[in-house]
Amino acid sequence: MLAQPIHHDSPFPFFYVNAAFSQDQCAALDSLFLQDGNWQHRDGAFYRCSLKDVTENIPDTFQAEVLTRMREITGLPLTNRVLVTAQRMLPGQAIGVHSDRPLVGYEIARLVVQLNKQWQTDHGGVLELFSSPESEAVFSVNPEYNKAFGFLLHVDSYHGVTEAIQPRQTVVFNFWHAANTPELAAHVQALFTDIHFSELPATLNPVATAAESSLPEETTFHAGMAALALHRWGYDETTVITGYQYSAGLSVCDSNDAETYAAVRLADWMACLYRDWFDLARWQILRRELAGIEMFTRLMPTWQLCLPE
Repeated sequence: MLAQPIHHDSPFPFFYVNAAFSQDQCAALDSLFLQDGNWQHRDGAFYRCSLKDVTENIPDTFQAEVLTRMREITGLPLTNRVLVTAQRMLPGQAIGVHSDRPLVGYEIARLVVQLNKQWQTDHGGVLELFSSPESEAVFSVNPEYNKAFGFLLHVDSYHGVTEAIQPRQTVVFNFWHAANTPELAAHVQALFTDIHFSELPATLNPVATAAESSLPEETTFHAGMAALALHRWGYDETTVITGYQYSAGLSVCDSNDAETYAAVRLADWMACLYRDWFDLARWQILRRELAGIEMFTRLMPTWQLCLPE
């Protein structure tokens, strides 16, 4: 299964396997398109296809084998959560160029399995990869039968599918990073419920005012969210101000106090998740920064979700 993956780094990290599954496994995937079910039809200008959740139709052992191989191939701590969708494109349908950045709680990796027997070049439905939304395609993956394409979701993982001339069938396996789960998404949402920057200590006002006069609004908003996290975790005014300055890029926060150091970095990460997306490279930096540091009581719920063992 998924033997001898061929890796590429451009225009973003991905791999493909020419003969992904056994004959029996392919037959099981083929059967998904013969079953009745609730297909969700997307017929917008940008995204035209039909989708169906088929997770419960995939045997647990099959899912487990795919998950194990994806952990080996990507080297990522993927959770046991797997979502599988069947995708059907009819003649005339296409998918525009887009990137699937992983917001908080979203999946981190996908495996796209093509199930198109006797595919020919004039059948269309080619998966194309782009370096930017405006660029020409820099790599193409033909939807040949039993060919699998895997990639990490990223803000720059631009891809699209050319117009299908013949019907196109695909099964997509979705995987979650252990540090970006739906439980984390709920935790972030709860922390930042009912946002009121007025609840922050008044001593932060002159610092924030000065920052707002010279820094972009998105930077000061991010810093304000980090300060709010620290405040709601119960930290004092000095720590809240330190966190604001760190997240605004006004200081490096080389505190000798381990808890302040850890709290400021976790607050900054929580603000990133709320405002932006799950940046794998940035998460790896956070993990290195907090490696070997004691897990402090008031930070424990957040720490365990952001940096699971």
